[in-house]
Amino acid sequence: MRKNILLAVCFLMPLATMAQNDTLEHERNITLSEAIVLARTQSVDAAVALNELKTAYWEYRTFRADLLPEVNFTGTLPNYNKSYSTYQNSDGSYRFVRNNTLGLSGELSVDQNLWFTGGKLSLTSSLDYLKQLGAGGEKQFMSVPVSLELPQPVFGVNSLKWNRRIEPVRYAEAKAKFISATEEVTMKTITYFFQLLLAKEALATAMQNKVNADRLYEVAIAKRKMGQISENDLLQLKLNSLQGKADVTEAESNLNAKMFQLRSFLGVSEQESLNPVLPATVPDIKMEYDRVLNKALERNSFAQNIRRRQLEADYAVATARGNLRSIDLFASVGYTGQNREFSAAYQDLLDNQIVQVGVKIPILDWGKRRGKVRVAKSNREVVLSRIRQEQMDFNQDIFLLVANFNNQAQQLNIAEEADVIAEKRYKTSVETFMIGKISTLDLNDAQNSKDEARQKHISELYYYWYYFYQLRSLTLWDFEHDTELEADFEEIVRR
Repeated sequence: MRKNILLAVCFLMPLATMAQNDTLEHERNITLSEAIVLARTQSVDAAVALNELKTAYWEYRTFRADLLPEVNFTGTLPNYNKSYSTYQNSDGSYRFVRNNTLGLSGELSVDQNLWFTGGKLSLTSSLDYLKQLGAGGEKQFMSVPVSLELPQPVFGVNSLKWNRRIEPVRYAEAKAKFISATEEVTMKTITYFFQLLLAKEALATAMQNKVNADRLYEVAIAKRKMGQISENDLLQLKLNSLQGKADVTEAESNLNAKMFQLRSFLGVSEQESLNPVLPATVPDIKMEYDRVLNKALERNSFAQNIRRRQLEADYAVATARGNLRSIDLFASVGYTGQNREFSAAYQDLLDNQIVQVGVKIPILDWGKRRGKVRVAKSNREVVLSRIRQEQMDFNQDIFLLVANFNNQAQQLNIAEEADVIAEKRYKTSVETFMIGKISTLDLNDAQNSKDEARQKHISELYYYWYYFYQLRSLTLWDFEHDTELEADFEEIVRR
């Protein structure tokens, strides 16, 4: 009896200091929620998502600026010309004449794009100054105090009108993508966090098993001397001790790799040793497929992506049709004056009116333009077919994800209960072993079952959180608080 108690004490002493290392100076406990916050603010993935949002934001702002009036100044300050040019005499002969002039010109315009017609309305005012240099040189002013101009395509595609339909959808898609990307950062954080947590548990198990194997081998040596075990059993226990050392080395390398992976992703200093804390609770939620699907179709960037691609395909067809013929109208109505004196150039103004219509209609192009229309229509049908298939796949993915999440809740409950039972069984086995009622093999079996149940519990917990945030990413909806996932985009892009 005394020998059994001594054996139990030697075997169980490592349990009190299982997997205890010297505390690092910068060791830091970190919860899952803390890791998620760090990832959303410091990770490279979060920075990429933010910059993609900023790009989309300023592209949309640029489009919005096209709808607003512009004030422009165009000038040539100065234009010096000292050269020779040809001049035709009254008898039809030519001669070269010398130019020696200094010119200045400037135009101020207010331009407004007309999205409903595709034209451009400009209110302009200009002034030109020309001075002949040299002896007897004269100066001349020409003014256009006010002029109203309108270039207008008649049958061509109205790109501004199409952009007015496409660009808001594109920006809405970018905003939804940003929120989804933020949730995807969370999903990546969850993966790295639980990989480190599993590596930590695996190292603790390997260290405990190594200590146990060493102790068993030491006891076996004593038993062999007393003739209580065979040489074969002794060699097997020695092999177990050597394998325990190899397992610890492998577990330590894996822990260091997972530690570096999480630190790098979170942007944490290499001097910090992260100690992941197992989440104590999970949201108690039951997902309904119809509700999840409706949220996904309503809020996910996929819905905006479909709408944008449909519009772009329609725009390509409209462009091809507009290229079948080209008629452009240009009209300019205003006044002009000229004089050698600046102030007089704005007096006694004369009408200055221009109306011109440019026409380009192909007479014979061997069906090239109509062929482009048909190509655009075929491409549109291809796009629509792909969209229909993608919609079916999207709905199916949502269905499977909801089913997996709901099943995972049950799997987590089972794993949690098995973890508790295995822990109790192990404690009972220890007590039974101390009074000599079971062998070391039975105790090891109980220990292995406990370790496997613990690993299984952590793995099932990981899948639960991963599925949960994957559903958030697809629906942009917080099911835990039953609220939409939103962000202050104006504030975000100004960071």
